[in-house]
Amino acid sequence: MLDRIREVCLALPETSERLSHGQPTFFVREKRSFLMVLDNHHGDGRFAIWCAAEEGVQEMLVEADPERFFRPPYVGHRGCVRLDRGLHWEELTGIIEDAYAEVAPPKLVEAARAADVP
Repeated sequence: MLDRIREVCLALPETSERLSHGQPTFFVREKRSFLMVLDNHHGDGRFAIWCAAEEGVQEMLVEADPERFFRPPYVGHRGCVRLDRGLHWEELTGIIEDAYAEVAPPKLVEAARAADVP
C-alpha cells in the first residue's frame, strides 16, 4: 500500500519523500509537506494518512464516514484517512491530489492538472 501511495505522490511535479517524525512524508519542493503515512502512531492502532485539506473538508468527511476519516492529534485541521477501514484507490488518489494542490504553488498545480498526473 505504501508503494502505491508513494507512486501517486511522487508522480506529482517537484515532490520528494523523506522521513519526518519517523514517518514517510511527502513534500513539495522539499519544503512543504502535503501527506504523511502513519502506522500505529503512538499506539493508536491505525494505518492512516494525514494530509493537507481545504478548510471544511475534514469536518465534512468525518461527519459522512467517521469509521474512515478522523481528526488527528497535532495537525487537527488537516485531513486524515484510515487505510485499514476499506480502501478506495480512486478516492484516495483524489485526496492525495487535493492535498498536493493545497500546498503546491499554483503553477505546479496547473502543470499537474495539464499532465493529468498521476
